[in-house]
Amino acid sequence: MHAVRIDEFAPSTEPVPAPAPPAAPRKMTIAAPAAATTSPATPRGRTLASPLQPLVPVALGIVLFIALWHAATLYASGLPGPLATWQEALKIFAHPFYQNGPNDQGIGWNILSSLRRVAIGFGLAAAVGIPAGFMIGRFEFLAGMMNPLIGLLRPVSPLAWLPIGLLVFKRADPAATWTIFICSIWPMILNTAQGVKRIPQDYMNVARVLDLSEWKIFTKILFPAVLPYMLTGIRLSIGTAWLVIVAAEMLTGGVGIGFWIWDEWNNLKVEHIIIAIFVIGIVGLILEQALIVIARRCTHDNA
Repeated sequence: MHAVRIDEFAPSTEPVPAPAPPAAPRKMTIAAPAAATTSPATPRGRTLASPLQPLVPVALGIVLFIALWHAATLYASGLPGPLATWQEALKIFAHPFYQNGPNDQGIGWNILSSLRRVAIGFGLAAAVGIPAGFMIGRFEFLAGMMNPLIGLLRPVSPLAWLPIGLLVFKRADPAATWTIFICSIWPMILNTAQGVKRIPQDYMNVARVLDLSEWKIFTKILFPAVLPYMLTGIRLSIGTAWLVIVAAEMLTGGVGIGFWIWDEWNNLKVEHIIIAIFVIGIVGLILEQALIVIARRCTHDNA
């Protein structure tokens, strides 16, 4: 056997070199990007046209409409073109408030007379329809009683109500106001009632637990929640009222934009009829936009 020497397992007396310390981490520096010496060129036309960009589709639509109108005059004899209508409009609006008798007045007086009838009929419809909508939406028994009547009377044509007004009031002016009232009341009733029904039941349960009065429930819970629905019904009603008054005035006569259209037709002044059509559309647009602004402001203040 091979002899094992003891000094082979003896610890070595030679110094062991210490491990080298870890190298310090290198600091990484990110160089800032060099400042651009040149900026991308922006087309001058794009910066100048950006504020006018929303008007481009509007202008194209107007141009297309005038072109179609002019093309229609080439095939329809007697239909005045855009230029002839514009010249007549300048003459009409040069003196819109002249008076040569009860049946010969400027277009301004006719517009104001129609707006007065709309304001009276629409105001009465709002005074009746909005509270009725709250009550129908609030009480199921009343809703069950009134819904069949509303469903029966709402689809009736506006002009069908005019003879009833003439029979009851014996005069054309209140008959036209009655027609506006009965035709513009339904959107306010239905939209207000729908808004009341969409209120979460938890709100009403809290009101019941707190033992709130009906007035507190109306002012603190119902009215803030139903306001958007109510304003939508008002917008629909004002559009209906403005449509109805034109047809009612054609049949009742007197002073008004509808009567003015019928009178101009009897005088074979088609240019004036086209002008009245534009006036009716512009006034209706102004009324609708005014109500949209009021609705946004009310809902924003209520939020």
